[in-house]
Amino acid sequence: MNCIIVDDEPLAREGMLLLLQDIGSVTVKGCFNGVKKAREFLNENDVDLIFLDIEMPGINGLDFASSVPRETLIIFTTAYSQYALKSYEVEAIDYLVKPIEKDRLQTAIEKALTYHNLLKGKGGEMEGVENEYMLVKSDRRYHKILFTDIRYIEGLKDYVVIHLDESKMVTAMNLKTIHGNLNTKQFVRVSKSYVVNLSHIDSFDNHTVYIKTAEIPVGDVYRKDFFELYLGRSQPDKL
Repeated sequence: MNCIIVDDEPLAREGMLLLLQDIGSVTVKGCFNGVKKAREFLNENDVDLIFLDIEMPGINGLDFASSVPRETLIIFTTAYSQYALKSYEVEAIDYLVKPIEKDRLQTAIEKALTYHNLLKGKGGEMEGVENEYMLVKSDRRYHKILFTDIRYIEGLKDYVVIHLDESKMVTAMNLKTIHGNLNTKQFVRVSKSYVVNLSHIDSFDNHTVYIKTAEIPVGDVYRKDFFELYLGRSQPDKL
């Protein structure tokens, strides 16, 4: 994948370059100290992935992320953890807190590569919903997806990624539409970008749902409904 780095701190840009040189699965096409120059580059070049700082002079990273081309993926790189939930509202692939560890960066890049390849295929289309499964047409075949096999559903650009027990499938549909076709007692929306299957939840706290290795943010707008459906009350005991 082609990528660019946008960060107002010279040492942060240099450190990211050094990390990416060792990983090798992405090619850095440019480094920029602010949004203006990065935007000019995007207007003239195709970029698959942006490593993007948040707190920068002028336009911040969150505002910039909402304006980049739909096919461009975002990984935020910031010293501040409090923006994590907002990052998912602009459909970021991942959120890395500085100082960034090489293994954590590798995991984020692998996720970006997976989603990049899925989106290149443009995904299937949902063809029907029954009581216990949905049909998704992809690669000239109809795939039967049991609701019990769905761990969670993630909104990504103009598609949703259906996370199953052993695989993922992309469907050309927004998250609101697919959630509306599911059993709302089984599947609950926990943020702008995620719907989870209640039966697959391993644990949770006030801010995060844990399903296997996935850490899914719980948005402020959706928290009350999630707790009422899952616990029968508007909030858990103090955590």
